[in-house]
Amino acid sequence: MRVLLQGDFEFSFTRADNSQVLPTDTMKNTVYALARNSKASTIEDFAIEVGDYLLANNSPATSVSVEVSERAWASIAIEGRQDPYTFRLNGPELQTAKVICARGASPSVTSGIEGLTILKTTRSGFEGFFRDKLTTLKPASDRIFGTCATITWQYSSAEPDYAQTRSQVTSILLREFAAHDSKSVQHTLFDMGKAALAAVPAIASITLTMPNLHHLLADLSAFEQDNPNHIFIPIDEPHGYIEATVERD
Repeated sequence: MRVLLQGDFEFSFTRADNSQVLPTDTMKNTVYALARNSKASTIEDFAIEVGDYLLANNSPATSVSVEVSERAWASIAIEGRQDPYTFRLNGPELQTAKVICARGASPSVTSGIEGLTILKTTRSGFEGFFRDKLTTLKPASDRIFGTCATITWQYSSAEPDYAQTRSQVTSILLREFAAHDSKSVQHTLFDMGKAALAAVPAIASITLTMPNLHHLLADLSAFEQDNPNHIFIPIDEPHGYIEATVERD
């Protein structure tokens, strides 16, 4: 969690006057104490709870930004029943939320997923691209498409069901990625965002960052072997960085 206060703190910088500064240790204790009795069922609800408390109890603050991340733990099924005390990590991705609470305004909530690692081995290509004298890339009609996506969305309603919306958005994005006949990362990114907006009325916009994590065809000619899209070499760098925000009209 990261908590940032904005407000009347100028003198702590210019005059070494700490009289208006809430210690970070107190902010840490606030999070722990609120968590002990919290009724929040989502990270969004808890972030709002923390932001509201800090505004109500710190007059110099005019707004509070609260960012929360959560691992995707899920209970384990044992003999067909979910065990309430045993969990496994579903994936490396983080569930994220950012809430901004300002005096006299409703909280602004942004939810998301960070590090969603997905890959498809076919139905992906990249052809017809712009070429200049330094272009050496060959067109590909069938390639591996891998990405580690970061996705955030904002809400169109004041009191959305955060858990249901997160589940719906994630499911739609994965389904569209799997089914999409991709002509480029940009093409798939836009259609994923469009599908999420069409299926989930609770969101107003969605931002997708999808680096193109390349998998290069291994050259086996030195061994007098062909390679009909069987052996690939994954690389981290360099890679393409593709990002866009899709909004409702």
